Amino acid sequence: QVQLVESGGGLVQPGGSLRLSCAASVSAFSINAMGWYRQAPGKQRELVATITSGGNTNYVDSVKGRFTISSNNAKNTVYLQMSSLKPEDTAVYYCVARRYIDSDYNIWGQGTQVTVSS
Repeated sequence: QVQLVESGGGLVQPGGSLRLSCAASVSAFSINAMGWYRQAPGKQRELVATITSGGNTNYVDSVKGRFTISSNNAKNTVYLQMSSLKPEDTAVYYCVARRYIDSDYNIWGQGTQVTVSS
């Protein structure tokens, strides 16, 4: 079965940076896209960034220019480099993956807490 293994996350001060990593235990040819969701208490879950197997990326407006998503297709790994972090970025971040057979991001990681606070 597909399994996502995440690393990263933690506590960082405003203006700081963090790098999240996520590896999918599937063939690179099985993955259509990977990305990151986040959910904060009292806020709606949102798709932060995505990257396709072809390298196309998309970001939610609030993180454009600050976050960068990248991937290593050979390792089925996706990264989220977060810089200029703001308190409003505080959330649980979930790695997600979409297989070619799926119409949506059906594969989810366990989530990792990102806290931006002084």
